[in-house]
Amino acid sequence: MSSSPDSRLAKAAKQPNSDPFTSSSNVQCQPSRRPLVIIAGLLFALVAFATTGNAQSVWERVAHFIGLHGKPEPASASVLSEHEIAELDNMSPQNQAELLLERSINHYRGANDQIAGVDRWRGKLTWDDRLNSLYGIALDSDDLRVRAAAIEIGLASNNMQKNEAAIDRLENKARFGERDPRMNALWNIALLGNRGVEPQRAFEIVSASIHDTDEFVRSQAVEGLAYLGTDDTIAPLLEIFHDDPSPNIRERAACGLAQSGMLSEKQRRTTVPKLLDFAEDPSLDATTRTWVFQALRDITGQNLPHDAAIWRNWYNSDTKNWSPVTRDTQ
Repeated sequence: MSSSPDSRLAKAAKQPNSDPFTSSSNVQCQPSRRPLVIIAGLLFALVAFATTGNAQSVWERVAHFIGLHGKPEPASASVLSEHEIAELDNMSPQNQAELLLERSINHYRGANDQIAGVDRWRGKLTWDDRLNSLYGIALDSDDLRVRAAAIEIGLASNNMQKNEAAIDRLENKARFGERDPRMNALWNIALLGNRGVEPQRAFEIVSASIHDTDEFVRSQAVEGLAYLGTDDTIAPLLEIFHDDPSPNIRERAACGLAQSGMLSEKQRRTTVPKLLDFAEDPSLDATTRTWVFQALRDITGQNLPHDAAIWRNWYNSDTKNWSPVTRDTQ
């Protein structure tokens, strides 16, 4: 994707940070003395309460304070404040979009309600560093509604009207344009289809490029199918995962099936029988088979060895107690 001048394509088509198919680099920070101060204070509190018989209860509160396990602990009610709502009218469209997308990422109630009025920003947003960063984080969210908010803001930033005329204007470029305009058109058509603008037509246009000889165009078409997220996209993504000659594109198809894009949890689960067949297929290379097992783990929530027979036995014996992997369960 580095050949495209549009940084949004790189942001959209890169492997999400949460993908199981990419390794994260370790960020090294300078050590801080603050933890030592906190620990000293906690020890002092324990000693102070020990003589009153309350040391155990104090330690329980301390353990809770520093614990990293268990259910999420909300810091507040996670609702868009009255102050922020009142200040929105005094902000520029750019600042409005960035604030609300940040709040959506953090699941603030009311943020997506404000983003639903995205038409007021169309043609008034620019892809600055902050919006690009928030956009990428939102597309990596485990909540499909946050990803949808990012798509809405992305279309507004691209000055895309959500109507059939927009697809009319893009179709010729998506089918026959030069590489960069074609990739942009494929991406925007996929996003429009996801937001309900002629999704079947969007599928037909985007899927027409999944066998293109240009690997960059083909990759963008695969990414587009993942973000279009209709039932029709599942079969071609499975085919690409199994058969595409490029390992990079097979990987992107695997990510689209397992975790990235706009397929729901329920849609992803329909791929399990085919993925089990892939796991048993001796024609697949070792790397692709590894991606198959990683996709199965992400979709089902089951932490099983990379062994096709074990996965098949699990599927045949119990398929009713899978742990959900997204928030899209209602």
